[in-house]
Amino acid sequence: MKTPIAIADYTYELPEERIAHVPLSDRDASKLLICRKGLIEHNRFTSLPEYLPGNTILFFNNTRVIPARIFFQKNTGATIEIFLLQPHKPSALLAEAMQATEACQWVCTIGNLKRWKAHDKLVKPFEGGELTAELIDRNNGLVALAWTPAHLSFAEVVTKVGVTPLPPYIKREAQENDQSRYQTVYSDQEGAVAAPTAGLHFTDSLLNKLQTLGIKKDFLTLHVSAGTFQPVKTTNALEHEMHQEQVLVTRGNIENLLHQERFIVAVGTTSMRTLESVYWFGVKLLTNENADFVIDQHFAYQAHHNLPDKKEALLAVKHYMMRNNLDTLVGHTSIYILPGYTFRICQGLITNFHLPGSTLMLLVAAFVGDRWKDIYREALSNHYRFLSYGDSSLLIP
Repeated sequence: MKTPIAIADYTYELPEERIAHVPLSDRDASKLLICRKGLIEHNRFTSLPEYLPGNTILFFNNTRVIPARIFFQKNTGATIEIFLLQPHKPSALLAEAMQATEACQWVCTIGNLKRWKAHDKLVKPFEGGELTAELIDRNNGLVALAWTPAHLSFAEVVTKVGVTPLPPYIKREAQENDQSRYQTVYSDQEGAVAAPTAGLHFTDSLLNKLQTLGIKKDFLTLHVSAGTFQPVKTTNALEHEMHQEQVLVTRGNIENLLHQERFIVAVGTTSMRTLESVYWFGVKLLTNENADFVIDQHFAYQAHHNLPDKKEALLAVKHYMMRNNLDTLVGHTSIYILPGYTFRICQGLITNFHLPGSTLMLLVAAFVGDRWKDIYREALSNHYRFLSYGDSSLLIP
């Protein structure tokens, strides 16, 4: 892709009062904008099953947000904030890192860094123990963490000492109810620093209703990173550097995707990016059966000859997993879905309303074309709530 994409073409006026700073008390009471084949309707999220084809399978991202903000108080009175970004030791795999005991190392962003000298240990007491932090690489934000009692997992420790990392556009401090409300009801894979917010609208009762109606569901994992909030600062969107995120896909996911008669709907942009990344991993495997599951932001736009259909690419992934005796495939993706992208897997998308000029706005525009302008105009004129704690949409081009 060489033709410049002006980020200014994917912005709109978002009044501050339209940003949802607090969640609704009932998750599924949010508004739902439905855009099917160009026609726009309005309803409540509880009505979602009415608009899904009977052969739909919903793919949910089951990542779980960790309390990634940890505040330490120095003896001088200075406050140092550590924001956990990605694990370094004993494992770079988030699932394993969260189960580490005694000690670990993480790459972090650090608030008030100038007040924290190298190898100066900070202490955060909690009931029955304490967490210590030592800055070991200032340039890369690498922090060594250790705790007592040593048998506690790191997941247990951050639950005791950490604060929910609300998005930067929510202008308030995290409250106690954010610990549960800023999680999907089905989250069970710890490691995200931001919620896959399209899933926040689902309740257990709505999931049961979908099952009763024969709507299939499946779960995959993309651990949402802080990069999801990184603004596009370039006037040409092609020059933006996309962030990388860890994904986990099961053999069961691949089997479900191979059912040709199923209508595939991604619950959220993170699920969509994961599903589309799986296709491109299949493309890599058809060229090199030992390829790494790492999808960079440019790969989909390179000159590929005779691209496989969905089935051929997915079979390549399935055979790779069988050859390597893998039930779960761990990879990394920086896939950058821009207007002009050809979708290979996803046929529908459930998503919230996104920041103007963001990578998520570009993804939506890639999926529904210029119709995005009408969708957002309708949402604004009908008083929808925007961003993470806001209302939802079902998009079927």
